Amino acid sequence: MSIELNQDNKQLVWDFWKKLEAGDIESVVPLLAPDMIWHGPDPINCLNGPAEFMDGYWRPLLKSFPDLRRISHMFFGGASNGRADGTGDGRMWVGGTGLFNGVFQNDWLSIPASGKPVSIRWGELCCVEDGRVSEIFILLDIVDLLQQAGFEVLPPARGKDGIWPAPSNDQAIYLDEQDEAESSHTLDLIRRFIYEGLNVYDQADLGSMGVADYFPPDIQWFGPGGIGACDGLSEFEDLHQKHWLHAFPDRAVQDLDNLIAEGAYTGGAGFNGVLATHKGQYLGCPASGKRIAVTGLDFWRREGDKFTENWVFVDMLYLFRQFGIDLLAGVRSK
Repeated sequence: MSIELNQDNKQLVWDFWKKLEAGDIESVVPLLAPDMIWHGPDPINCLNGPAEFMDGYWRPLLKSFPDLRRISHMFFGGASNGRADGTGDGRMWVGGTGLFNGVFQNDWLSIPASGKPVSIRWGELCCVEDGRVSEIFILLDIVDLLQQAGFEVLPPARGKDGIWPAPSNDQAIYLDEQDEAESSHTLDLIRRFIYEGLNVYDQADLGSMGVADYFPPDIQWFGPGGIGACDGLSEFEDLHQKHWLHAFPDRAVQDLDNLIAEGAYTGGAGFNGVLATHKGQYLGCPASGKRIAVTGLDFWRREGDKFTENWVFVDMLYLFRQFGIDLLAGVRSK
């Protein structure tokens, strides 16, 4: 990975985010490739080109949350290596996660405005090619937003609702260069965790994945709305993992769209990145028997040879739509 290029890319994406937040649309467009692709949460999904990006995503978001401000908890970049065979396409990405804070003043995605302050969880990864953003993967935690607006579209979470903190060491905004050996170690560890750990589940014993080899007993796992946060490995297994694997026992992570690491932080996106069969009840929904795809985006913090914190996005609206359930249907009727 070219450290100098990574630094240039981070500066470009940082400027892109700041100009978006300021509403400086004229200066944003030159930062975007004419054929850029934007992948976002259901029901928006995919947009092509700067005009669709602005009209289909950013302007409606600002209309609904006019005083929107981006709070970044994490920011880093790197070259992608997200394939199961150990290779990558070498494209350069910059990503991060945090909160969009603002007052919910006008309806968004058919969700009635509450008129109250909200914090929208976001995770985003931007590909930079030839000095422009060419592709974006972003997920917003819409179920958590619905909860803040007063709508419960899923059963009560087994984990803890409303918890989405910055990294505990508060040192995750990597505007400066990071140690290349540390970055390589982080990328190697996350690849082994995904493809040599999670993907070797024997559909019977949680221990077959060796998660304890990668998560310490006091792992802090921050799940999306509908799932909730888990304090420690035991809670992670009892409140989330065993229920997820009961519902999707044959789930397998595919080649990811991107997987990058810098310093102690790593992140990756997989739109349809996990394939599975819906074989068991999940969050009140009986098994459908359908073959489904899970869209997710994760960030991890490494200490030594373990991941001590994990921030997780799952596109729950898209997941349940594949079950045949529209989570926004009840909201639209109010």
